[in-house]
This record gives sequence, C-alpha cells and structure tokens, in this order.
Amino acid sequence: MVALNSEGPLTADMATCTRNVWKVLSGCQKQLLSAGGPSYSAVSQVTPRTLPIRTYAAVRARKKDKKEEEKKKEKEEKKEKRVIDDKDRPKPFGKTAWVPVDDVYVKRFYARVVHSASDSINMLKRFQKLDFAPADQPVYVDLKLDMKLEKKKKVDPFVTTVRLPHPFKTEMNKVLVFTEDSGQATVAKQNGAAVVGGEELIQPILDDEISADFYVAVPDILTKILPLKNKLRKKFPKSKRGSVTNNISQALQLFKTGHEYMVESDCFVRTQIATLDMPSEQIFANLQAILTDVCSHRPASLGPFVERAIMSTQTSEAVWFRTESVLPKAAQTDEE
Repeated sequence: MVALNSEGPLTADMATCTRNVWKVLSGCQKQLLSAGGPSYSAVSQVTPRTLPIRTYAAVRARKKDKKEEEKKKEKEEKKEKRVIDDKDRPKPFGKTAWVPVDDVYVKRFYARVVHSASDSINMLKRFQKLDFAPADQPVYVDLKLDMKLEKKKKVDPFVTTVRLPHPFKTEMNKVLVFTEDSGQATVAKQNGAAVVGGEELIQPILDDEISADFYVAVPDILTKILPLKNKLRKKFPKSKRGSVTNNISQALQLFKTGHEYMVESDCFVRTQIATLDMPSEQIFANLQAILTDVCSHRPASLGPFVERAIMSTQTSEAVWFRTESVLPKAAQTDEE
C-alpha cells in the first residue's frame, strides 16, 4: 500500500489557481494594449480614409447688379483722397510724408512746406493783420548760396549795390566823390554828391570828421587815397562794385538810391527788400531785382545758386519760398 503525502493535494490546487490568474492577467494586458497603448508592430495600422467625391457642379457666382456697382463707384469717388506722387523720391527721414493730405495736421510729422514767392508775401500781410503788428515794418530775405565752383574753387564773398525798382528808403544815400578834376567835381555836385574833393579829404576821414554811405573815385586818384583802405574797408572804392569810374553821373544815380547787400558767413545773404505796407507787386519786383543780381555772380551752367530762401518780418514767422518763379525766364533757360 502506497503512502500519500499530506501536502500533495494542496500543492496541486495552488498550481491550478496560479495558472488561472496568469491567464486572466494576460487577457487584461492584451485588452489594455489594444485600447490605448502604443503599437509596436512593424505593420502600419492606419486605415485608409475615403475622401468625399462631389458628383454635382459648383454653383455659379451671382453677378452684381449694375446699380449696385454704380453706387459703390460713387462712394469710392467721394472717399478718394488727394493722391501725391512720391514715387521718384523717398519718404523724408523721420516724417510721415512730404505733403499732408488733410487741411489740419501735426506739423512735426511732415516735411517743411515751401511756398511760392507771391503766396509768401500774402502770408506775411495776413500775419500782420492777425498780430496787429505795425504795417510799415521791414520785409527781410535770408538766402543760402551754393558758393562752389569747378575744380574745388569757390565764389569769393561779395558786396554789391543794386538799384531797386521801388526804393523803400525815405532819405537819399550820402555819396562822397574823390576827384581832382574841376570839371568832374562840377558834374558830381550837380548830380547830388554830398562831398567832393581830393587828397585833402584823407585826414578828415581818418579823424571821423567826414563820413558817407558810399565812396566813389576816379581811376587817376585811386593810388593817392590808399591810406584810407584800412579805414573804409569794404566801402573803399573798387572797380568790381562800380565805385571806380569816370562816369560820375551814372555812379551817383546808382549809389544815391541804391540798396547794398553783402555775403555774410561765407554763404548767407540777409537783407531788407521792402516794407510790408508796400503793394505786393512792388515787393515782388524788389525781390526779383535782388535775386537776379545775386545769381549774376556765378555761372548759370553750374546749377541753381540759391539753395534756400526765407522771407520774414520783424514780428512774423519765417516763410520758406521757391526762387524758380521769381527769376526771369532768361535766367531760367540759362541755368537749364
């Protein structure tokens, strides 16, 4: 008779239970992996999608009625703004545009507005009425010149006297004539010379006993009055200015009513051209005379001589203006 181990049936039952547990766990693991876990199989499990196929024709777009199109065109025309052609030049640095589109704008966002000469004169007259300023105040012009010439040369600063078509001074200029000829002295006195004489006038001028606005001399006496060169400086008679001549009558006509201006700080001309109470046409004529005389000191083939022009009065703001419309047509054709 075979003896049985007391633990035999127990171990068999435990093995059976363990096998059942492993079966259950393996089944759950398969379900979890197939539901949300990543797929490690080499074969792609992406199912091909079936795109919808349209079996009908597209609907044609409805044509807009002519009336609606006309209404839209009218609205667009009303909303159209003033078009400014800035294709040829770039936008100014730090500015919005060259010219403002609206009537009211912030001044610092746009380039400076340059007016015509006639508009500038009218603006100064309008400023005078709004400011309740004196009507007889002087009108000034400030010009910046391009003094460059060919081959690194420059135009020498000059002093010129021009005869204005409409003088604004109430008094005649005082003119002194140097001559030792009795006939020329008589002609000078007849034409309104304030003082006429020769070498005897040197010492009184050095002592400030005699003074004048302009000094005219004949060529024969020019070497004898050289001691006055340091005293008179820019007023000393020179042939370039027309103050050294034998035609004393013509010189007196120029200097008695003439207007003198000079180049300051190498390239600036600042001078009075009229008074504000004068008619606009007379102010324009005086401005034209001065600009024409200024441009005659440089060849027109080198381009425009005036780089910048400003007009102002004692109480008004400065108004920038264009000089092209002021210069005569002959001068413009020469510059071109």
